[in-house]
Amino acid sequence: MKTKTTYLVVAMLVILSMVISACAGAAPAPQAPAAEAPAEQAAAAPAGEFNWRAHEGETLKLLLNQHPYQQALVGELPKFTELTGIDVTYDVFPEQNYFDKVTIDLQAGDASTYDVFMTGAYMIWQYVPAGWMEPLEGYINDPSKTNADYDFEDILPGLRNSEMWTGEAGRDSMGAGSQWALPWGWEANAYMYRKDIFDANGLTPPANIDELVEISKKLKELNPEMAGIVVRGSLNWATIHPGFMTMYASEGCVDYDENMIPQMNSPCAVEVTKKWIDMVKSAGPEAWTTYTWYQAGSDFGAGKAASLFDADILGFFQNQEGAGAEGVVGNIAWAPGPRGPEGQLNTNVWIWSLAMNAGSKKKDAAWLFMQWATGKDFLTTAVVEPQYTMVNPVRQSIIDNPDFQARMEAQTDYMSTLQTISENDMRIQFTPSPIFFETTTEWAQALQDIYAGADAQERLDALVKSLSEQLQDVGILE
Repeated sequence: MKTKTTYLVVAMLVILSMVISACAGAAPAPQAPAAEAPAEQAAAAPAGEFNWRAHEGETLKLLLNQHPYQQALVGELPKFTELTGIDVTYDVFPEQNYFDKVTIDLQAGDASTYDVFMTGAYMIWQYVPAGWMEPLEGYINDPSKTNADYDFEDILPGLRNSEMWTGEAGRDSMGAGSQWALPWGWEANAYMYRKDIFDANGLTPPANIDELVEISKKLKELNPEMAGIVVRGSLNWATIHPGFMTMYASEGCVDYDENMIPQMNSPCAVEVTKKWIDMVKSAGPEAWTTYTWYQAGSDFGAGKAASLFDADILGFFQNQEGAGAEGVVGNIAWAPGPRGPEGQLNTNVWIWSLAMNAGSKKKDAAWLFMQWATGKDFLTTAVVEPQYTMVNPVRQSIIDNPDFQARMEAQTDYMSTLQTISENDMRIQFTPSPIFFETTTEWAQALQDIYAGADAQERLDALVKSLSEQLQDVGILE
C-alpha cells in the first residue's frame, strides 16, 4: 500500500495511451490503480471535436442501487439515447445486497458485465487498489471527449475532491491523485426536528454537543412515548458515518493521525463517545442497536421520534405527502449539526457517485453517459421536476437555480442549512484506508458494547489495539 508508481512510469503510460489513441481511436489505456496522476499531468487532447453521437449504435449496461436518484435516471434515459444513439440497459438491486453485487462483478475484470455503476466515495478506497475503477481525469480534460458545457468546476469542491485519491492510506491522500468517480447526488448529515414540538416548548436546535444531549433528553421527557432523538446503531460501518462522525469531526477528533495510528481512544474521542452513548441510552429508541438508515427515517416520519441526526434528504423524503404521518408532514425543520468548541462545523457527507468499470470495453461511450448523467441538463431536471426527488444537487449552479430554491421553500430551513454546511468544512471526514469497511464496522461494534455497559476508555483502547494490528497485517503500519 505504501509504494507509489514513479512519475516516469506515469509519463510512459500517458505517451503509450496517446500513441494507441492516435493510431486506433482507442480509449486511453488504464493507469496503474495507485498511480498519482494530477489533472495537470493528463495527456494532451488528440485532434478532433466533441460529438455526442460518436458512439451511436453501441449499448451500455448500468448497475444501479435502488434509490430515488436511480429512479430519476431511469425516467430520463430515453433522452440520453435520443441525444447519443447509445442504448442503455440496467439492473437495479436493493441496497442490502447492492454492494455485494458490485464487488462480485468488478472482480470479474475483463469479463465484467457492467460499464458504469453507482458507488459511494468510501468504496474508492477498496476498488482502486484492486484495479477495478477507471481514472477519469484524462476524459475530463480531453475536449474531444468532453462537452465544452460540462463545467466540471461547477461540481462542489468538497464533493469532487473527496473522490480524488492517490491510492495510499493516509490523511493527506484524498483530494490528490486521480479522479475516480463523479459526484451525482449527496447527503449532508444535518439535524432535523419537529418544529411544532420545539415551538410549543420554546426549544431551539442545539448549538453544541452538550445541548444536543440535553435537548434530546428534554424531548424524551416531554413526549415519553417518542424517542427524543433517533440515530443509526446497527452493527455496520454506516452507523459511524452520519451524525456520529459529523459530531466527532466537529469536536476536533480524528480517526487516524498523520502516521495512520488509530485515534479512537484519544481524550477527544472518548469524551464524544461517552456523550453520544449517554444521549442514545437516555433519549434514543429502545432497539437502537438494530437501527439503520431505514429504521431511523421511518421512525421520524411516523412520529415516533422528535429529532433525527442523519442525512438531510432523509427528512425531505419523510416530509412528503403520503410518506410521513399526519402531523409530521409540514412540521419537519432542518438545522446544521451542532458546532465544535471553536465554532467549527465539520460535516461528514455521503456522495452517491457514478464510476467507470476498468474492465469495460466501451469506455468512451461510458464516458458520454457519465457526463450526461452528471451534467447540468439532467441534474436540473431531476431536482426541479415534481416526479423526481434527486436532492441534494452536486452543482453550485443548480443549488442557485431559482426553480430548485422555489421547490424547497416548503422545507423549513432546508436551503439555509444546506448553504451553511456547504460554506464550512463539508467533505468526507474519514481518513482513506483500503480496509475502511472492516475497521469502521468494528468501531460500530465498540459503540454497541459501550451502550451495553462496557467502560468507554477500556473498550476504545481495545478497539485501537485491534485496528492497529489489522493495519499492520496489510502493511499500512510498521
